[in-house]
Amino acid sequence: MALKKLFSSYWIRSAFYSILQRFSITFFALVNYVFLVRTLTKPQNGAWALFLVVTTVFEQSKTGLLKNAHIRYVSSTDIREEKTGIASASLLINAGITLLSILLILLFGNWLSAVFHTGTDLAVMLKWFIPGLIVMMFFSHLEAIQQSFLDFKGVFAGYFIRQAVFLVCIAGCWVLHIHYSLTDIVLFQSFGFLCGTIAIWYYSRSYLEYHFNPTIARIKQVLHYGKWIFASGTVSNLFTNLDQLVTGAMTTATDVAYYNTALRINTILDVPSYAAADIIFPKSARASVEEGAEKVRYLFERMVGILLSFSVPTALFIMIFAKWVIFLIAGKQYFPAVLILQLYMFTRLISPMQNQAANLLNSIGKQQVCFWMNTAALLVNLVVNYACVRTIGFYGAAVGSTISYSLALIAWYFLMRRLIDFQLRNILKYALETYATVYGFVKKLVFRRGNEQSQQL
Repeated sequence: MALKKLFSSYWIRSAFYSILQRFSITFFALVNYVFLVRTLTKPQNGAWALFLVVTTVFEQSKTGLLKNAHIRYVSSTDIREEKTGIASASLLINAGITLLSILLILLFGNWLSAVFHTGTDLAVMLKWFIPGLIVMMFFSHLEAIQQSFLDFKGVFAGYFIRQAVFLVCIAGCWVLHIHYSLTDIVLFQSFGFLCGTIAIWYYSRSYLEYHFNPTIARIKQVLHYGKWIFASGTVSNLFTNLDQLVTGAMTTATDVAYYNTALRINTILDVPSYAAADIIFPKSARASVEEGAEKVRYLFERMVGILLSFSVPTALFIMIFAKWVIFLIAGKQYFPAVLILQLYMFTRLISPMQNQAANLLNSIGKQQVCFWMNTAALLVNLVVNYACVRTIGFYGAAVGSTISYSLALIAWYFLMRRLIDFQLRNILKYALETYATVYGFVKKLVFRRGNEQSQQL
């Protein structure tokens, strides 16, 4: 009964499924990579990494454009015609973007493959993924429907199943010694998307109206709301993956494979940060309207302090034992990625503030400021990465990204000082409070267990 009562809270329920979803994405991605890195050659691994960059940027950017508007407008009305009108407009835009992406793949896939020195691998994978793109259209639409009705269970189930199916296909071939190509991997992924879409449809059945009534006004409404989030999200995704893109364009796909290895481990530290962003977004939005800048500053400082209290020791541990981590995940043939991983861990010591600052700007209605900050950061990152790769070579993109993240941190610091009077010392205070809370909890738990054992004796 206590557990049922706890899950009746929207915040607890949404936080639980949000963290589970993000953790499962990271976990499956890492486990899948452990199998793939032991069967693919380094050039193939690099081509696969670049394929994931292209498809992930497309998926996340499209989601940013449509999902937020869909959720906001559908969840804010009880009128059936308005709900179906927004859903229909969102689906129509989704289909249009998908068709445009297919056309771009057919026209420029070979050029993109040549730019990133993957031979024909990248172009072939993108063309074979066209069925997957079509399935993704329905997956993202059903995801928005689920969340617009404040239901997160189906979204978690959809993501979990689509990744689990992909893992079963890869692991099954590995265990049975069945050879598979890059094309086969793409087909496995598309099949996973299909299974995930069926799962999320199952949980969404009660919300579906099967009534298609888009209007020009609704289409404009969705596009107007999502345009800045779409632009900012696209720029942010490019910023995150720029080291792989620059390395692929200026060196070889083999070098990208080393960067991809470090990136897989690096994403572990992003799980709490992005889950926190999902949870704190509505809180900050409400606080900015009802309680003012002081409450917004408190939420921001406290969340960053809590995140740093966990990310700092984890990052330091991985930096110290980076060689062992690389060996466990990818094997000794990927030891050149050790320094890259260590530099990535340094950037993860400073990224929680940047991630939460961007999320805060979106939540308090300053999406344009967030977009221009991300754009400036992307341009600086591009220039610095280009210069570092030209002068340093293989490790240039890792060094360039470290410099860019550091410069971006300074810019975000002064921006948040100006907007919400952000105080850096409060971050340290909340981080220490978190350590004290965890220590007190562990001490109490150990003390209680010790008393129970003594009583038994």
